[in-house]
Amino acid sequence: MTVRVLLLDDEELVRGGLRLILESDPEIEVVAEAGDGTGVVDLVARHRPDVVLTDIQMPLVDGLQVTAKVTALPGAPVVVVLTTFDLDEYVHTALRSGAAGFLLKDIPPRELVHAVHVVARGEAMISPKVTKRLLSHFTRGSAAALDRVGTLTDRERDVALAVGRGLSNSRIAAELHLSESTVKVHLSHVMAKLGAGNRTQVAIAVHDAGLL
Repeated sequence: MTVRVLLLDDEELVRGGLRLILESDPEIEVVAEAGDGTGVVDLVARHRPDVVLTDIQMPLVDGLQVTAKVTALPGAPVVVVLTTFDLDEYVHTALRSGAAGFLLKDIPPRELVHAVHVVARGEAMISPKVTKRLLSHFTRGSAAALDRVGTLTDRERDVALAVGRGLSNSRIAAELHLSESTVKVHLSHVMAKLGAGNRTQVAIAVHDAGLL
């Protein structure tokens, strides 16, 4: 199935480069692009993308506002934030608001294509070289987060910790000796109990609780 992508970046040259990279994969189609998020709700309604790939810093309506607007939509596409900065507090806010991924603009082309496919499947994608720095930078050791994690069963906690380490469903299944479908069931329970909208928010909750 072709993954439909909406591109948002205020630099036309960057958008053009991203389009070329993404459309080098026959299973990805860039359906629309814009220089900021002013009309993002209309663009999503008109083009029905699976993934919104947005720069964090744009004029008028930035990536943070885009994330909030898009994730609030019924049947919303997933949002992936692109940034030049690996410890931008706005990125952390975007992740908490429901962004499914956080990537640096220097990501190699092949990894960008892979990331789009990963988030389109419903998994999180944060640049490996900044994951620990980003999460640990904002971890508060929250008692409230620890209380929420405390509502999980032992197996749900195992799954949540594995998600916090950045493992995919298939790797979690192999590590915990479960079927992938069982992992998905546990993960849905984890997300409901933690009030998480996606895997990234599960990872943040685990880090906030001081468990990783």
